[in-house]
Amino acid sequence: IRIAHVYSKTGPLEAYGKQTQTGLMMGLDYATGGTMTVAGKKIVVIEKDDQGKPDVGKSLLAAAYGDDKADIAVGPSSSGVALAMLPVAEEYKKILLVEPAVADSITGDKWNKYIFRTGRNSSQDAIGNAVAS
Repeated sequence: IRIAHVYSKTGPLEAYGKQTQTGLMMGLDYATGGTMTVAGKKIVVIEKDDQGKPDVGKSLLAAAYGDDKADIAVGPSSSGVALAMLPVAEEYKKILLVEPAVADSITGDKWNKYIFRTGRNSSQDAIGNAVAS
């Protein structure tokens, strides 16, 4: 099972990228009981650095789905990169699990059926902050 992790390994959102990389690996380790296998199949994580740049993220996702034969992708850190990647997931008909990008349009007007979000969006942040004030 090939998972492409496209995230800001470098660039202005590097801190978020590091957190999602650590969380992804911890989650896979926990979910597989440390075996990194599911149903007898080895999980391979392919890391790609989008540098926080939409054009880079878009081309890396296309390469991950096409050349690397990734079954699913996780990322990116930047909303701008995520928005550039959405049509690639649709073109390849493969899932893109968005984390931690927060733009409402990712699962709003720019959404397609291959896009899933694991975290909150900007509007949810605003509502939570308003309630807490």
